[in-house]
Amino acid sequence: MARRSAVARGRDTAVVEETAAPGRALAMPAADPWDAADRDRRRGGSGGSRGGRWGGSGGRWWVWAGRAVLWAVILVILVNGIRAPFERFTADDTASPGTAQKPVKGVQFPSSSAGAFALQFANVYLNYDQKNAPAREAQLRTFLPDGADAQFGWDGVGTLQVQSVQVAGVDVRDAGNATVTLLARTADKWLRLAVPVYADGAGSLVVSARPALLPPPTKAQLPQSGVQDRDTALEAELQPFLGTFFQEYATGNQAALSRFSDGTTIAGLASSVTFVQVKEVVAAKGSPGERTVTATVVWQLTVGGGGQLEQTYQLAMVKRGTKWLVRDIRGTTQPNAS
Repeated sequence: MARRSAVARGRDTAVVEETAAPGRALAMPAADPWDAADRDRRRGGSGGSRGGRWGGSGGRWWVWAGRAVLWAVILVILVNGIRAPFERFTADDTASPGTAQKPVKGVQFPSSSAGAFALQFANVYLNYDQKNAPAREAQLRTFLPDGADAQFGWDGVGTLQVQSVQVAGVDVRDAGNATVTLLARTADKWLRLAVPVYADGAGSLVVSARPALLPPPTKAQLPQSGVQDRDTALEAELQPFLGTFFQEYATGNQAALSRFSDGTTIAGLASSVTFVQVKEVVAAKGSPGERTVTATVVWQLTVGGGGQLEQTYQLAMVKRGTKWLVRDIRGTTQPNAS
């Protein structure tokens, strides 16, 4: 049987000693301080640690409160850890007020739109008159960045007028920048103009800097690659055939053209011209049943002010029995074809 003793020390907490009964020391579990505290409360204790080693009332509630605070801290850390990378990812796509928007990642430069934009700009930029300087200034604002020189480099003196402007190419540097090259024609000169264009990725464009005049394209020299080994016999044979064919080709008569065709549809010119003659046929030696020939045809124009034009066609010909037929007709790319 256990013996229990206590030594009173005034108001100090009593120290409890328990001696396990012989033979039961290994069977008894260690005392739980939480259970001891609960027993004290059930016995009407005022929060002292009589009968146990735990001191203070409500200790278990403080532990639960601490655990709740710890879990709250962990949740905050997890939420911030997930949100921070997302905010960094989307930060580039959202421009702050008063700053230029950066090109959107993964978006290709809009070459077609930039070419059209630069073309419209050049029609204003390359046409000026000192009598109408304010009108030019107003039109340029559509294309220029805020704060740019109102006349964009023109000193306000003299006149310039171009007859035509075309896009010659777009040199893309990155997703937001490119140089659009334009060809312009004045009364007696060609001009080549490089226009820098910036795209923000959201469909907006602006001329990012002053353009630059560059030398016009030089004239190329054709290679000396005319037909060296001509089949004169075939050329003579095809001359009357092609004369009849081009007469029907001028009118666009489908019933007649089908007799000259190797199963393909040939549209014709719908009487916009009148056939004059086949001036020359050039055929290189090759396969007896299939050839590509060129024919220079003289047309009398029925539109505009009239006049005659010599034009060169490339025809793919096939032989069916003793008759040649046209498989395809198009403009030639062969230099010195006739």
